[in-house]
Amino acid sequence: MDEYNDNHNKTKTKLIKKLISFIIKEGFQQLRMDDIAKTMDVSRATMYKYFSSKEEVIESVVNVFVEYINKLIIQPSEDNESSFGSRFQQLFEQSVILAGYITDVFLKELQVIYPDAYARLKGALYQRELHTIGFYQDGMTSGIFNQINEKFILLQDDVLLREIINIKYLLLNQVSLQQVLHDYYIFKKIQLFKAEKLVIVDDSRMTPIIDHIVQSITVPYKKSTKPA
Repeated sequence: MDEYNDNHNKTKTKLIKKLISFIIKEGFQQLRMDDIAKTMDVSRATMYKYFSSKEEVIESVVNVFVEYINKLIIQPSEDNESSFGSRFQQLFEQSVILAGYITDVFLKELQVIYPDAYARLKGALYQRELHTIGFYQDGMTSGIFNQINEKFILLQDDVLLREIINIKYLLLNQVSLQQVLHDYYIFKKIQLFKAEKLVIVDDSRMTPIIDHIVQSITVPYKKSTKPA
């Protein structure tokens, strides 16, 4: 029975991830169960083996997001200055991916139609926010980060980051997502770290990280234009 449940849950998650690729751009309010099955690339009969209603589908989407966010708590592997550089880069990667996946379209519809699920998702995001604030405060106390308002840094990610990774912004300014993310990374690094501490950040690690981010948040947008 446990093996059956594990396989069942794994298949559910795979189907939900196919749907996420669509709803992060288009939303879900107008989706019918027929549309959901088509986007998941399965028959209605197969879909109903895993999901009894649209509400259960959206709940499952939120579960995937919440589980991902709950895994984002980063603890230092070493208690030294260089760990602040690697943790900063990890937080940067996470912030971009979350901004790319948990879109305003999705959040607004979730808040109106499924307020309980919205509250769970916002609760998970809030816990990550508290952890991130703690990281910034630790860096300031340790004399590694500049003394700046850590809440402004979070607001910057929530507003500015969402704006610059938007396809409309990229097209209007004739710039690639890779270039925008690289520029934003440099901007945040110089903003956060004291000048004499910039050397602890290994920028060579960021090229593969940014390539991974670009692949993660652009593939869903490409797929969403042609539902399976």
